[in-house]
Amino acid sequence: MRHTRTLLATGAVAALAAALATSSGAASAPGNGNRPITVQLLSFNDYHGHLEATDAPLASDATKTPVGGVEYLSAKLAQLRTKVAPGHSLTVAAGDLIGGSTFLSGMFHDEPSIESINTLGLSVSSVGNHEFDEGTDELLRMQYGGCHPVDGCYFPGQPYAGASFPYLAANVLKKSDNKPLLPATTVKTVDGVAIGFIGMTLRETPTLVDPAGVSSVTFKDEVTTANAAAKALMKQGVKAIVLLIHEGGYQTPDTAPYNGCTGFYGPIADMATRFSPLIDVIVSGHTHQPYVCTVPDPDGNPRLVTSAASYGQIVTETTFTVGSRNREVDRGSFVSANVLVDRGTKDPAETAVLDKWRSLAGPMAARVVGTVAQDVTGDSSGNRGIETPMGDLIADAILWGTQSGNTQLAFMNIGGVRASFRVNQISNGEQPGEITYTEAYNVAPFGNLLVSLDMTGQQIKDTLEQQYIPTRGRPNLGLGVSAGFAYTWDATQPQGSRVVPGSMTLNGVPMSMTATYRVGTINFLANGGDSFTGFQAGTNLVGGKEDLANLADYLGAHPGITPPADRVAGL
Repeated sequence: MRHTRTLLATGAVAALAAALATSSGAASAPGNGNRPITVQLLSFNDYHGHLEATDAPLASDATKTPVGGVEYLSAKLAQLRTKVAPGHSLTVAAGDLIGGSTFLSGMFHDEPSIESINTLGLSVSSVGNHEFDEGTDELLRMQYGGCHPVDGCYFPGQPYAGASFPYLAANVLKKSDNKPLLPATTVKTVDGVAIGFIGMTLRETPTLVDPAGVSSVTFKDEVTTANAAAKALMKQGVKAIVLLIHEGGYQTPDTAPYNGCTGFYGPIADMATRFSPLIDVIVSGHTHQPYVCTVPDPDGNPRLVTSAASYGQIVTETTFTVGSRNREVDRGSFVSANVLVDRGTKDPAETAVLDKWRSLAGPMAARVVGTVAQDVTGDSSGNRGIETPMGDLIADAILWGTQSGNTQLAFMNIGGVRASFRVNQISNGEQPGEITYTEAYNVAPFGNLLVSLDMTGQQIKDTLEQQYIPTRGRPNLGLGVSAGFAYTWDATQPQGSRVVPGSMTLNGVPMSMTATYRVGTINFLANGGDSFTGFQAGTNLVGGKEDLANLADYLGAHPGITPPADRVAGL
């Protein structure tokens, strides 16, 4: 039987004690042989290789406490684990542990990220879309170990050992045999009671990574897959079930308290009402938002849905009890809160991991590749649905870097611009205004390739219209555009009709819908990434430089970078 008392979304140990004291029935009554066993679940998501303590405070934290950095994350986890008996705490994650990473991890194919996570004692994680950034073969190497097929072993005699925790990918099936690429579920035991975990990524993953890298697998519906996996676990006798899913939601406004649940909406808010009642907890991610919510399951009973923002800045601490005999979760016992990873105590074991990789990265990281005269902002950590100065700057760099392909205009997805350029940002002891290789890498960490292709004016317009797709996880996804190209966007018009007719111009001249233009972009978009399938209509594709190398060259050729002027009216 599933308990129906109200969940406690936030609170402390006293609240847990009160919940236990007021609970009724055989499932939690002492002395009847069904002793309540306390389980602590510590969860985080969207780590993205943010090893170093360099991130700004959370926008939703009124105190603006500096948070994050794996030395502090590991220490915070250790501190929280002392609140329960040894062996009663499990640390779990909801994907995107790697990919889109900062320089120190990304330059080494995220081996530092996995080593740091092994060190902090992760029990299990779902895959996220960024786990597939370098394709399925590289994801399997991340799990099972081995040296990189191109770059080899970074430390002679020390092959990469792989992840000490299992990645779960219930809804990622190999086309060759229709079996999961990685395990669908795993079971952990706390004081003799089995806790089952289901892990998966969002079905839209092929639109968020280079489709070529995931051509050997299919991504199945999240709800159908999770419900089938929960049923399979139940048949194995596992009655306490946690879903780790790389899909998320939002609070309204996005500055709502990080420990709350205000105006909760988004894909996971809808899915949570359809996941099987057999699932007791939903740990989510992907949107980089913090929340601690309760959403009714299909039987109308409240169920916990959490997310811990991103970059290891928050840990969600959840405690609940399970009956030692009936192995059922007491939903009335849940106490959950998002805890800031403040920069108080460091874990020296993590410091050793950072120092190890810094010894390789140092000379490369500090090289100055350009200068910035004014802050240029507007990266993926902000509003991805609008034109931004950083997006336009990268589009300018792409246009510059594809001139051998005779390009006339260029596009860049805002979601792929992972950092901003700021005058007073000092990453490696450089002077204010200097841009180091580290900072350039943090903007363009994905290893995309520049491409140029032929598109008609109509195909360009159709692609611009895909900035708004209401059924996409993020309905609005903006494109940065290069200098010389301009158009007007009317958000009051219906989908497919938001680019104002006749507004597209190139170097001040109206563009013809039937004429052919040479367009520059990155292979991620050319392959239909972020649901910009319009680029796939392009022809005569020619490859170019790797995007980071091109950006570094562009910065060197254009000293004193300033924010580009807006090129889109109304977006």
